[in-house]
Amino acid sequence: MKASVDKDTCIGCGICFDICPSVFEMDDDKAITKVDVVPEGDEDAAREAAESCPVEAIEID
Repeated sequence: MKASVDKDTCIGCGICFDICPSVFEMDDDKAITKVDVVPEGDEDAAREAAESCPVEAIEID
């Protein structure tokens, strides 16, 4: 499973980082992913982060 953040859409609210800091981090004022593949134990949190994004900037594959 992979997660990606559309930096053009991201508003930098930090919700994804708060929910799943093992996958997301803040880079300046935007969120980025810090892993290429979401660790197996963090998949549910990564999905929750994507679903919680107010501007739907996170894609989970």
